This record gives sequence, structure tokens and C-alpha cells, in this order.
Amino acid sequence: MLVLLALAIGAIALLAAMKAGAVWFTIVPLSILFTGSTVARMSGWFDKKAG
Repeated sequence: MLVLLALAIGAIALLAAMKAGAVWFTIVPLSILFTGSTVARMSGWFDKKAG
């Protein structure tokens, strides 16, 4: 989850360097977090291992 957060923060920095519009500062980081967490959950990364 920290990797996704780092990617989102990096995307914010990149958007700031590109002087992007305010809407992109909301859409891009949230989509990185939601898509990444969905993929991670479907891959079983958050499942507890038995034993």
C-alpha cells in the first residue's frame, strides 16, 4: 500500500511540474490508489497466510 501512496505522490509532483489543471490533481492520484488496491486485492496480496 505504501508503494501505491508513493506512486500517487510522484504523480502529484509530476503534474505540478507540468502545471496541469486542478482536476488532474484529483483524478490521477485517486485512480492510481483505487486501481492499484483493486489489482492488489484481486491478486491476493492482502490475504493472510495460514500458519
